[in-house]
Amino acid sequence: MSHVNLLPPEFRQQQATQRTTSLIIAGALAALVLLGLFYLLQVQRLSSAQSDLAEQQATNNQLQAEIAQLQPYADLESELEQKQQLLDTVYQNEVSWSAALLDVSRVIPDASYLTSLAGQIQTAATAAEPGAAPTEPTGLVGDMTFSGFARETSTIANWLTRLAGVDGWANPWVTSATETTPRSLLYNFSSGLDLTDAAVTERGQGGGQT
Repeated sequence: MSHVNLLPPEFRQQQATQRTTSLIIAGALAALVLLGLFYLLQVQRLSSAQSDLAEQQATNNQLQAEIAQLQPYADLESELEQKQQLLDTVYQNEVSWSAALLDVSRVIPDASYLTSLAGQIQTAATAAEPGAAPTEPTGLVGDMTFSGFARETSTIANWLTRLAGVDGWANPWVTSATETTPRSLLYNFSSGLDLTDAAVTERGQGGGQT
């Protein structure tokens, strides 16, 4: 049995147009719904990001306040470091002169005595001339010089030998040895030695105050 559509063609075309329009409207509504959902999702993300930002800013403000409270201690630490550097410079290559005098009294021969003793040390700041190129370290930190009287030249030689045997003393020398009167065997002598870094105190070597 066949079906015959007795509706006029204009009505059928109108129905097709209505169905197409409905589909378009439904698609548009679906797109609007999706766009609304997407917008709501982005708003939620933005709100969450703003909340995180506000929380982070509050944390930063708290940290800044704590840093401001601790700043005086940082300034004090910096001041202490500067003072320590100054002390290190002042005590650089420090030699214990009391120990040096004790060593002199221990090694000087019985047949001699001193009339003068002088010692000096050098630091990195005073050893170089202004504008001069830096020099390689030599291990020498200063020197000591002596003047005195001795009986016979063998006593002076013995004096030099004993000087070389003291830890931190090196390169002993005699600059002059003059007999006081002919055939008296009494000599007025001048001598000296170099001080090495072994003679420097622990504080002078940067090992802390002693």
